[in-house]
Amino acid sequence: MEVLNSRLILRPRDRQRSLRFYRDVLGLAVSREFPGGTVFFLGQGFLEISGTGGPGPSPDQVLWLQVRDVRAEFERLRGRGVTVLAEPARQPWGLDEGWVADPDGMRIVLVEIPADHPIRTDVRDPAPE
Repeated sequence: MEVLNSRLILRPRDRQRSLRFYRDVLGLAVSREFPGGTVFFLGQGFLEISGTGGPGPSPDQVLWLQVRDVRAEFERLRGRGVTVLAEPARQPWGLDEGWVADPDGMRIVLVEIPADHPIRTDVRDPAPE
């Protein structure tokens, strides 16, 4: 399979409330709008808010967002009244993670990758001198 594009689609209970949350509170940039839906940029992916959903997301669903400074983002979001599920903390796997929820209860993990984490480490052999 050759994947050319991808996006996560959320069907919120109240589309306008979710649009305000993702656009105005999280501050995601709009990629495009169409009748009944809005698509936001998510770094290398997209998030679509469209239609109307049922009782809420499954606890098995999580939106993973890498940010530059997880603690600064938490302070900003806390000041905007966002529901905090777990404060930012270094995890056993070496990432700094904190959890919030959108208005429908969709769990969102904000992740900061420390400078010394293996994801950021160049594992190539050094060039011969």
